[in-house]
Amino acid sequence: MSNLHLDVKQMIIEALDLEDIEADDISDSDPLFVDGLGLDSIDALEIGLALQKRYGIKLKADSDETRQHFASVNALVALIQSQAEK
Repeated sequence: MSNLHLDVKQMIIEALDLEDIEADDISDSDPLFVDGLGLDSIDALEIGLALQKRYGIKLKADSDETRQHFASVNALVALIQSQAEK
């Protein structure tokens, strides 16, 4: 697990105040919504705000592309890396 993967997992845990979950409990490739962590749209907003604060990434709430970025930790890491290269 890369440092960025760990950082994203910690950000999710902190943003959503998930007390019973450790970073190791979150799979890099499992879905964050529905199955996997079972997050909902409010959680997505919280994660979006955390991404903006920590990495300066602004997302459109209603775009299909944004939904793809929130698919998994791997997808969020790829988004952060692609934004860092700009």
